[in-house]
Amino acid sequence: MGYSRAVKIGNIIEVAGTTAMDGEIVVGKGDLYAQAKFIFGKIEKVLQQLGASMQDVVRTRMYVTNIADWELAGKAHGEFFAAIKPVATMVEVRRLIIEDLLIEIELTAVIDL
Repeated sequence: MGYSRAVKIGNIIEVAGTTAMDGEIVVGKGDLYAQAKFIFGKIEKVLQQLGASMQDVVRTRMYVTNIADWELAGKAHGEFFAAIKPVATMVEVRRLIIEDLLIEIELTAVIDL
């Protein structure tokens, strides 16, 4: 599709919408919390590859297919960011690219130069 998982420009890292796909497999099928935890772990690895960490995250954006499950997304978010407290947005979307995906997450990180 011609896109990057993450782009670093200066001290800013933008991580593209990330889902619970592991190759062709949907991780945590039917479990938004499991999908969110997998996604945050996947994003953490990408940040590390770019010389950053979850401590550098300043904004998260979560797209869920059922806003009634917001607490499950919030629980996973809190486990990764309880001490950091980045600004966060959560929006309900009609659907994601694959029906079994329940959440997609993107974020912004700012690192010291």
